[in-house]
Amino acid sequence: MTTTDYSTAVAHREVTDRNGRVYRIGESDVDIMGRRRMWMVVLPWVGMMGISSAEYAFTSAKDTLHDAHLWSGGHIFWLMGVWVFFQAAVAFPAGQLRESGRLPARTAMLIGAVGTLLGYLSLACAPHVTVACLGFGMCSGTGAGLVYATCVNMVGKWYPERKGGKTGFVNGGFAYGSVPFVFLLTSYMDLGNYQTVLVCVGVGLCLVVAAAGWFFKDPPKNWWPAHVDPLRRTDDPKVRRALEKNPPAVKQYTPEEAARTPVLWMMWFCLLCTAGINIFGIAFQVPFGKDMGFAGGIVATAMSLKAIVNGTGRGVIGWISDRYGRRNTLIIVCIVLGTAQFGVLVSGQMGSMPFFLFCSMVSGFGGGAIFPLFAAMTADYFGENNNATNYGLVYSSKLISGLVGSGMGAVAVGAWDYEGAFVLAGSIGLASAVLALFLKSPGRPKARRIVPNPHPLGEEIA
Repeated sequence: MTTTDYSTAVAHREVTDRNGRVYRIGESDVDIMGRRRMWMVVLPWVGMMGISSAEYAFTSAKDTLHDAHLWSGGHIFWLMGVWVFFQAAVAFPAGQLRESGRLPARTAMLIGAVGTLLGYLSLACAPHVTVACLGFGMCSGTGAGLVYATCVNMVGKWYPERKGGKTGFVNGGFAYGSVPFVFLLTSYMDLGNYQTVLVCVGVGLCLVVAAAGWFFKDPPKNWWPAHVDPLRRTDDPKVRRALEKNPPAVKQYTPEEAARTPVLWMMWFCLLCTAGINIFGIAFQVPFGKDMGFAGGIVATAMSLKAIVNGTGRGVIGWISDRYGRRNTLIIVCIVLGTAQFGVLVSGQMGSMPFFLFCSMVSGFGGGAIFPLFAAMTADYFGENNNATNYGLVYSSKLISGLVGSGMGAVAVGAWDYEGAFVLAGSIGLASAVLALFLKSPGRPKARRIVPNPHPLGEEIA
């Protein structure tokens, strides 16, 4: 059999394992796109950094936006909630369009770049908060969702045999790419220059996302790297360990089939809870720190450390999950995330700056680590072919978590003060760890270690 989808015809064959799963083997990454697949890690990482500031640095501009546009604090927090809503809402339909071939990766990235630009322009020039909701909340959120879904799922397609660390690295760009903008919006931007700063940031990030996305390319369906035989025990200990701890899905689940499994909706709810805690921390750590008497520079530093650890933690946790299993790692992360909320509260009440910075970093680590875990776990459980759509289903929980973490977080703070809100967030995090205990790959009757047979598990198919 020969390929017809690519400019250079390369012989390939398809094999099937004992579960009936098909693997397309024989083509290397260079055969398919003319360069090493590591580019499909680096370029998505750059694209993710380009959209990160809209979520992670936005609240750093709260005071300036309030004074410039006379928007209330509630308006600004709900504005962020609308952005998160649209960023998550686009994941499922974008996944469907991507998997059907109607939305090429390059096109999705270019649309996302334009949305990023419109978001910053609306923050700079919007005459009313409603216009900002349309420009920043809807357009920028939708654009960011397209970029996020495209970048995260691209990695899993190109690294089906060891996706955790690579997915985590790319996902990390969504956090630490915002670090310079936290300081820029907190310490430099003011009423005299805010329009210039926001327009320049929007133009620059638009160009970054567009340039990265221009070189995106998907592999063929069912593709497996030529140097790894999916039906035999590999000699590479790293790949062997990753496949033993996180065995491939028993088949390529369609979205309809995935939606009929209870585990998908358990993952949906677990992500809802943990992502809500993460967004709550992003939205309220800065105002909480200021209310506790910490200087603005200290609070900005805490937020920057949170973003740095949030991003680097995603890469580290992906690597750890390759070694010790996705579910086991998720349980630990939920415990860390929940405990950190109590730490942030206590450190602020104590007025201990070092403890506050430490707890902020731990919270950032836990809040960031959940996303690559769920992205990789979705591919592990349901396969790579429809991962953009299946992960879109799981990720759609952020539709609610964004509104709960930001908007309802403001309600909780108003009703119970920061103490009650942080205690509630911490308790939800610990409860999520209990829920994670029950997650297992569908189609496997027992949650046990799967050791590949050294002999072929299947046969070639035409």
